[in-house]
Amino acid sequence: MFAIGDDVVYAMHGAGKVKAIEEKKILGEVKSYYILHITNGNMEIMVPTKGESAGLRSIVDAETISQVGNTLAAESTPMDDNWNRRNRENMEKLKTGDVFEVAEVIRNLLRIDRVKRLSAGEKKLLQNARQILASEIAVVNNIQLDEAQEYIDSRV
Repeated sequence: MFAIGDDVVYAMHGAGKVKAIEEKKILGEVKSYYILHITNGNMEIMVPTKGESAGLRSIVDAETISQVGNTLAAESTPMDDNWNRRNRENMEKLKTGDVFEVAEVIRNLLRIDRVKRLSAGEKKLLQNARQILASEIAVVNNIQLDEAQEYIDSRV
């Protein structure tokens, strides 16, 4: 359970802050929701406090960000040559919300893009993954988003 003011990460959206916890009646059912302010895109989203809040987690610590830097610098993992299957696999990794999975997607796609051009779909997925990871790095290290992007780029 999170409290108002907690820094969190919501899979596919990035870092944010719990702004409020409210009860809402939706489709005739009253449920409790976290109201999150997501810094990436300056948006607010509602996430159920119970059951369906998969992908919502606490923000990691500075030591974990250092380990993420190691993941970004590590050797690429094998990926399917077919861009469509590769894209599907990478999307599944992003949906987990795991910071290391996100870093792995970024690392692998950036390296593929250096050798051959990514498809439009993969470019969009890479951009989204970078924004998700950079938003968390920025909060953890108390830096600007562009500095967090530079942190990512300098390690791949």
